[in-house]
Amino acid sequence: MQQLTHPPRIILKPGKEKSLKRHHPWVFSGAIARVEGTPGSGETVRVSAHDGEFLAQAAFSPQSQIRARVWSWEQSATIDAAFIAHTVASSAARRGGAIATRLIHGEADGLPGIVADRYNDTAVVQLLSAGAEHWRDTIADALAALPGITRVYERSDADVRALEGLAPCIGLLRGTALPLGGTASPDGIVIHEGAVQYRIDIANGHKTGFYLDQSVSRTRLGADAAGRDVLNCFCYTGGFSLAALKGGAKSVLSIDSSGPALELARENVRLNGLDESRAEWREADVFKALRELRDQGRSFDLIVLDPPKFAPTPATVERAARAYKDINLLGFKLLRPGGKLYTFSCSGGVSADLFQKIVAGAAVDAEVEARIEARLCAAPDHPVLLSFPEGEYLKGLVLQRS
Repeated sequence: MQQLTHPPRIILKPGKEKSLKRHHPWVFSGAIARVEGTPGSGETVRVSAHDGEFLAQAAFSPQSQIRARVWSWEQSATIDAAFIAHTVASSAARRGGAIATRLIHGEADGLPGIVADRYNDTAVVQLLSAGAEHWRDTIADALAALPGITRVYERSDADVRALEGLAPCIGLLRGTALPLGGTASPDGIVIHEGAVQYRIDIANGHKTGFYLDQSVSRTRLGADAAGRDVLNCFCYTGGFSLAALKGGAKSVLSIDSSGPALELARENVRLNGLDESRAEWREADVFKALRELRDQGRSFDLIVLDPPKFAPTPATVERAARAYKDINLLGFKLLRPGGKLYTFSCSGGVSADLFQKIVAGAAVDAEVEARIEARLCAAPDHPVLLSFPEGEYLKGLVLQRS
């Protein structure tokens, strides 16, 4: 008689099922009592409470502190290629056919560890977890099958892959190579965001090549920029700088530590036919540059502080808080009375409440009064799962100095 085989199963410690019952999609290693079977990296496992009650089906990651990430809360679901492909297609369909958009936003779209952005006919994907890696070919095929997509490019080079025991992977997954030369960008992609065009370097740029999450904030800033002297810190390829120039800024000083990013920003100015005399670019460490501007007595009507992730893990929050306070204090000192400060944190470990407290402390130390005009977050194509507040990584404040 053939012996029946049972799928691998994770049994949780008593009381550790509470977060999963609230549909939080992560299972941490410390919550696990035992593992039944020998699941491989990325293999689907069933997650059960200590009393055997079914909780979820999840992708197993033997090396990560996040030992499992939930695919489905349904016991009857079959986690196979058809399930993954359907979930990818459903996620993309929710974006309504936009051609410069986030197609997949990880847990919020039921695809933990998977991020995909669309730039015209190109999908750029990041596979950041063991489960995502396990379904690599299925995900690539599903993205390539989306209407209007002719190529799929991978940028799985984020540091978090190492926590999953995975090596970096970069390169073309599906379709034809990117066009080169002519008026195209180095990797052949130019997108439109409202009235502004941006060249996208998917092969060498940050993340997937561009920060689509700031699209709404860029539009808002552009409407605020007319006639103002603007300072854009951590400007990357000029997202906020271009929006300010297009909005009629009197001048824009943009600072970043990356020479190639600044060169692409300059190309973006020329691409949009903007007045290059209103744009100044400075390759420098932003912290040092802000102090130099302060010592020179410079001041601005509109300042953007959009730094990289200062707190990638909870253990680095205290150090990150000091860095956020430092740049915001300097920002306030450089801001003219009546001016506006757009300040952001993309650190998941820094809550919106903590970020506001940090910025408030910076204002006190700078001896300025400021009012919150608006609270900003990622664009709507970066949704936040109600049961997964960690997904709300981007926090922003628009502050007006008295």
